[in-house]
Amino acid sequence: MERDSQLKLYGQVADQLKEAHTRVRALQVPEGVRMALSRKLLVITAAAKHDLPDAARRLDRLMKDLDEGRFPEGG
Repeated sequence: MERDSQLKLYGQVADQLKEAHTRVRALQVPEGVRMALSRKLLVITAAAKHDLPDAARRLDRLMKDLDEGRFPEGG
């Protein structure tokens, strides 16, 4: 049963990562900001391989930040 919930979470995270990448590519922001967001997505993707629930939480926070227009400093 736990494996089923893990697979479901993996599918949700994968779908949300795809959406996040699409949204980041479409943003009208300076290139440095886009690169910072892309790095965050890469870190979340790597984290998903070792700690899926933590990666899901990080991704939820990132998506909320995108929804609210909060972007990292890009330089």
